[in-house]
Amino acid sequence: MIQTTLEPLLQPKQQRQVEKQAERFCQEILSKVSRTFALSIRFLPGQLGRAVLCAYLLCRIADTLEDDPAVATERKVLLLECFLECFESSELADKFAALAHPVTGEAAHVELVQHTDLVFVMFRTLPAQSQIRVRHWVVEMVRGMKKFVGLHPQGIRIQTLSEYQEYCYYVAGTVGHLLSDLWHEHSLLVGEREYELLLPKCEAFGEALQTVNILKDIAWDVEHENAIYVPEQSLLAVGSSHQLLLSPEHTEHNRAAVAGLIELAWRDLDEALEYTLLIPRAAVPIRLFCILPLLFAYATLRDLCQSTAMLQSGGSVKISRNEVKSLMLAGPMSVVSDRGVRWLIKQVRRAPFVLGETS
Repeated sequence: MIQTTLEPLLQPKQQRQVEKQAERFCQEILSKVSRTFALSIRFLPGQLGRAVLCAYLLCRIADTLEDDPAVATERKVLLLECFLECFESSELADKFAALAHPVTGEAAHVELVQHTDLVFVMFRTLPAQSQIRVRHWVVEMVRGMKKFVGLHPQGIRIQTLSEYQEYCYYVAGTVGHLLSDLWHEHSLLVGEREYELLLPKCEAFGEALQTVNILKDIAWDVEHENAIYVPEQSLLAVGSSHQLLLSPEHTEHNRAAVAGLIELAWRDLDEALEYTLLIPRAAVPIRLFCILPLLFAYATLRDLCQSTAMLQSGGSVKISRNEVKSLMLAGPMSVVSDRGVRWLIKQVRRAPFVLGETS
């Protein structure tokens, strides 16, 4: 009789323990699966920070499923569908790790997939409106991933610039929308007027960062994920092809083909800068979240303009640790001044920004 009476009292306590475990896992795994966003998310307070953290991890799980070259297309589509069903069913979320067992990749990403249940535990602790917004845009992203996995069953091979832009909308433009929706929900400073101003530029914010990541990791994507995002149409126009993308004899041709994506990235980054500056200056945490990945992307794209490392086997383009540290200091110092942000971006575009070495 006593046991029966106490049982309902124990359940909420056990639930809170599970929720604490889930939140602890999400906080700890973040720095393993993303350096840039781990730096940025820490600026966001309270429920906004929790919502962005959870959303990011859900997107990363989907991305890991999409990128795995070892999983057959039919199985990959099934896993993405099951992942979406976890929004409906806690029971399926609990079983998802077993379903996704064949997934491979970087150890931290696999660990995240194996603990999908904990991410969904955290998701269900978010405010109701945050759950609706996160779910809407993650579903939109995953539907796009399923489309491209189905279109390219032997590994993604983007054919045209328009197809590339569609792909970037699904995997990154959706993130711009998701973030803007969460700014509007959680910050009184991002009211209806500010939100309406952000919407036309929010896709560019996500897509700019995505394009820079794709450009710096061209060789990695080919060799580790069996994916080529440089449009074949652009390569054929300069006498190359997907098959010759990492050929040393065709490096200059491939560099010419990549120039179009670099130009697109510059345009999107400039739009992303305007997006960031449309966020009210008093909304300091949100501006801080946006400014660091933007600065890193500008610096990386600057170096990409002068490099062919990303077109060589095993190659990639990364900015120096000294520049990363300098931008981590200078970004927050300039973030409340539109003029200061523009000045800093101008310096980064021109040359590596290392405190003590810049003019």
